[in-house]
Amino acid sequence: MINRIIAIGLLIALMSSGFSRLFVYTSFELNQQYIATTLCENRDKPQMHCNGKCYLAKKLKQAEEKEKRQAENNFKKSFQNDVFLDSRFSFSPLFSVLKRNTYKDIRFDLPQSNTDILHPPPAAFHLS
Repeated sequence: MINRIIAIGLLIALMSSGFSRLFVYTSFELNQQYIATTLCENRDKPQMHCNGKCYLAKKLKQAEEKEKRQAENNFKKSFQNDVFLDSRFSFSPLFSVLKRNTYKDIRFDLPQSNTDILHPPPAAFHLS
């Protein structure tokens, strides 16, 4: 049960990062009256019919820049993990000595050979 809750939470978190524009649009639509009267840069110029669209454009640009920074950071982190933290590129003489000793302990035996000849089962009916 706890695994399902964690999985659903992670899925929601992954999906929410991709839908930041959707969240900006919905918050704008829900709060458009407040934004137009309080936060809009052109609230003193009603002839422009801005109604908070300047604020929306600013927030969308911020969300896009944030997504680009996150994508760049994720790429940098994945590159660092692949190149610098991968154990295939590291060499330790002590590790290779320890590894060599562990292979001596592994026992591998081939199966015993069977000298019986395989015969097919007898036919249940005869063709005449």
